[in-house]
Amino acid sequence: MTSKEKPTMRSLLFVPADAGAKLDKAMASGADVVIIDLEDSITPERKPAARQAAREYLTAHNADAKRPRLFVRINGLDTGMTDADLEAIVPGKPDAVLFPKAEGGASVVHLDAKLSAQEAIAGLAEGAVKVLAQNVESAAGLFLAGTFKDVSKRLIGMTWGPEDLSAELGAESNRDDNGFLTEPYRFARSVCLFGAAAAKLPAIETVYVDFRNSEGLRQDTIAARRDGFVGRLAIHPAQVPVINEVFTPSAEQIDKAKAIIAAFAANPGAGAVGIDGKMFDRPHLVRAQALLARVGRLK
Repeated sequence: MTSKEKPTMRSLLFVPADAGAKLDKAMASGADVVIIDLEDSITPERKPAARQAAREYLTAHNADAKRPRLFVRINGLDTGMTDADLEAIVPGKPDAVLFPKAEGGASVVHLDAKLSAQEAIAGLAEGAVKVLAQNVESAAGLFLAGTFKDVSKRLIGMTWGPEDLSAELGAESNRDDNGFLTEPYRFARSVCLFGAAAAKLPAIETVYVDFRNSEGLRQDTIAARRDGFVGRLAIHPAQVPVINEVFTPSAEQIDKAKAIIAAFAANPGAGAVGIDGKMFDRPHLVRAQALLARVGRLK
């Protein structure tokens, strides 16, 4: 199955663009998406070589019959490096770009225009390169998180990041002594969820930085799934199996969803149905339908 036939985003694994063999390991990790990073993991003096490495890797692998989706995290609009990034990578035909510090829908419109120009130069169809917006990484981004609905057909999801946000705030840390997000960052996480829901887009949870703590990752990812996220960013291949497992519906969840859908189908005018002594209303039906849709995309 090619990446275009499998648009799931359970696990999205970052790898520096100039990481060499680590890119091949990422491709074999089982991640749904490999994010070739041109931003935080690449120092300014390494950017030109990293752009070339990213383009070469994309060109070498974008036609592979079986591969994860290939995204590139570009540098944000405020850096002055976005155009150079796009000029280098769009001819390599990435599936999407991860757009850091996406401050509102207007910023996506701006990026969309830049992508359209580069696609035309590269001979690609307009809209071929999609956009995953990292929209809550700054205070401005937080206040503009509700402005992404219908701004671009390229937009395929929204995610967030506490590291840049905490640096902007001048915070000592974004987590407490037990490793849990502190209040400002729990709020930012929620805003990402609300913004994605308002735009009718999937929400992707941020990274879990303690990559050796698999049980901590599991519990944190279960909480993310519970709250409405459908995937998670990863920083190490060892995190991928845990993330995929948590975001893959279990047989029990699938059976329950099918039962809810069947019950409403048998009672089309009902506002609520009873199954095994429990009542389920229309929001449960919507969630059941969404779960089965995710299952269908995993096949």
